Amino acid sequence: MGSLTLKHGEYLVKLARRAVENYFINGSELPIPVDAPKELMEKRGVFTTIYRVSSGETLIGMAKELRGCIGFPLPIKPLLKATIESALSAAFEDPRFPPLKEKELDEVIFEVSILTPPKLIEGTPEEIRKSIKIGRDGLIIQRGFMSGLLLPQVPVEYEWDVETFLGQACMKAGLPPDAWIMKNTKIYTFQAEIFTEIEPKGKIIRLMIEKWQRSE
Repeated sequence: MGSLTLKHGEYLVKLARRAVENYFINGSELPIPVDAPKELMEKRGVFTTIYRVSSGETLIGMAKELRGCIGFPLPIKPLLKATIESALSAAFEDPRFPPLKEKELDEVIFEVSILTPPKLIEGTPEEIRKSIKIGRDGLIIQRGFMSGLLLPQVPVEYEWDVETFLGQACMKAGLPPDAWIMKNTKIYTFQAEIFTEIEPKGKIIRLMIEKWQRSE
């Protein structure tokens, strides 16, 4: 399960957008393109995030407002199919937002995060805090049937420290913010390769969230 090239990332982001465009035209899921890179058939976890953008300077060049984010935490589907499905879900099935409208396609950017398999972390609260690095790790919190996931870029965007990140992940799971220190709560970390449009239908970059710099 190696690192992806920028060309791979460009392909996946364009595929995510194309999947949503196709749904507006045909009302159906986009088939996996026959000319797709074979290495993207490997099973990987993936999330598609859609942002509404507006003018204004931020760390990556524009003001962003979340418009939808859904995906697959575990490597259960080929990356190409998982990207198509996550893009459609982010556009039309995120319960926090109304379904995306076709006229919004010129107002949103697509971002695709390809995940490493989650790794269980254990120890004392202090050991857990020290094992998590902002800008590198995403979090999954599980307790019983409750589960919440936050991508690695989220705490950087909101300037959270590790303890706030843990608390927010707990709340994403519908749990109290201190649930991460409770017995029988499971905490997983994962990493992500992130590729994003820098403007609607525009150039695609690899997002280096640890330093908030662009890697060409």
